[in-house]
Amino acid sequence: MLFNSPRRLSVFPIPFIVALFNATQIGTRIGIGVDSSFWVGNFGGIQDGVAILTDAQLFANMGKPVDERRPIVRIPIRLITFVAQ
Repeated sequence: MLFNSPRRLSVFPIPFIVALFNATQIGTRIGIGVDSSFWVGNFGGIQDGVAILTDAQLFANMGKPVDERRPIVRIPIRLITFVAQ
């Protein structure tokens, strides 16, 4: 039973990498690094802990394409190593 106790709000820390997307407008062409490769596509936003790219293609670190273009790619923020515009 609670007697006028204040409610505690849980605050989750926002990963530092999310700050890199603050100035990025929707539709801007960006590169997002993950592990030993990177995605190049149009920024679609951030939702539920993932960065969304549209019309994106995966490249190896040496710059060669790994796969065909994909209409939508969801990249978990915890896997992102760099963001380039």
